Amino acid sequence: MSTGLMISVAGVRGIVGESLTPPVLARFAAAFARSLGDGPVVVGRDARTSGPMVLAAVSAGLVAAGRDVVDIGLATTPTTQLAVEHLHAAGGVILTASHNPAPWNALKFLSGLGEFLGPAEGGAVRERFETDRDLWVPWDHIGAVRTEAGALEWHLERVLGLEFVDVGAIRRRALEVVVDGCASVGGIAVPALLERLGATCVPLDCVPDGRFTRELEPVPHALGALGRAVREAGADFGVALDPDADRAAFVDADGVPLGEEYTLALGTRVVLERRKGPVVTNLSTSRMLDFVCREAGVALHRTPVGEAHVVAGLRSVQAVAGGEGNGGMILPAAHYGRDGLVAVALVAQRMSGGGTLREHASALPHFAMIKDKLARPEQPWERTEQRLREAFAGWSLDTADGLRFAREEEWVHVRASGTEPVVRVIAEAPGAAGAKALVETARRALSA
Repeated sequence: MSTGLMISVAGVRGIVGESLTPPVLARFAAAFARSLGDGPVVVGRDARTSGPMVLAAVSAGLVAAGRDVVDIGLATTPTTQLAVEHLHAAGGVILTASHNPAPWNALKFLSGLGEFLGPAEGGAVRERFETDRDLWVPWDHIGAVRTEAGALEWHLERVLGLEFVDVGAIRRRALEVVVDGCASVGGIAVPALLERLGATCVPLDCVPDGRFTRELEPVPHALGALGRAVREAGADFGVALDPDADRAAFVDADGVPLGEEYTLALGTRVVLERRKGPVVTNLSTSRMLDFVCREAGVALHRTPVGEAHVVAGLRSVQAVAGGEGNGGMILPAAHYGRDGLVAVALVAQRMSGGGTLREHASALPHFAMIKDKLARPEQPWERTEQRLREAFAGWSLDTADGLRFAREEEWVHVRASGTEPVVRVIAEAPGAAGAKALVETARRALSA
């Protein structure tokens, strides 16, 4: 695997000590700071063991670029986004590599709205970093660092105040929930939310020490320990977070994972029962969301993969809900960002009316989805693209983000990842055999 920096709309990622070193961290932080308007910069981080070093380097870069820093400490990605908004900051930096393995870390840049930078803004930061242009200020203009302990409380207040969340009804249900905090910040934030919702929380890997014990994406095959804990506790359901807690995936009372695609479908259904309006998701999200929107009589819009793209879509159509099928629920009434706490609150709201989580999931149509990733072809992408077009001749084609081929109830999406040096292949069909066949067809075209 390449150890070079991964620079994309999702931020700047690299392996600590290889591509992501203190000089790189400080320069990127300074390039970001010098691209902002006036005001402080909020910094939050997940619990990776490299976090304190990364924080020190980033803070040094920001201060040396003349920027005051507000350090909110261990914080989820959505908590950091809301802190930027709450403090009217110039921007923010989230120190998390999300689902990448432990050797990785990253800088994710936020605008003064608490939203991820778009391609143009991110490109400007990259250009300034690469040219090493106008980064540092004289000694008498450097910034200062202060800490802020109230960010999680601001986040909890926002979620609990949503019109879609009936706190009283949820408290009366007296749920018992196992929380897999992924040894990171979700292990702090989600139990705090559930306590406010009157739920009994059973913690699993909720000590935020960055000692990861499972694959970091909350995908079904990684949630065996959570399933066992749910069965042992006799809990109503379990929830797993990724290291920065912007994604959530659920397991039912039998400890069986629903699959991360259900998070957005279930949450959106709760929202649309109270408020009708457009919904936005990406090209790789399950057609379950098409069903939810059709049932509610609202439009579904699709964008390229990436939170910044989805948020731009949400704003453009004034959507009431959206997100990504990787467990990333976005609720504009809360803020424009994926939020694991919002997802948990919406699922708890669904449960407050009775029934089991499995019953609510079974009310949605079932599709088989396979998410695979392959090494990037060494030959020019144009040749690979042509083979893919030939392999899926006659299918409808969307080229907004890689290649997405669709026919009736089947589709396959092939795109270069912005967070890992791989090509992602995601396919969905009514049955497992159909989804597998789609992936194999794409794999043969990629490897020819």
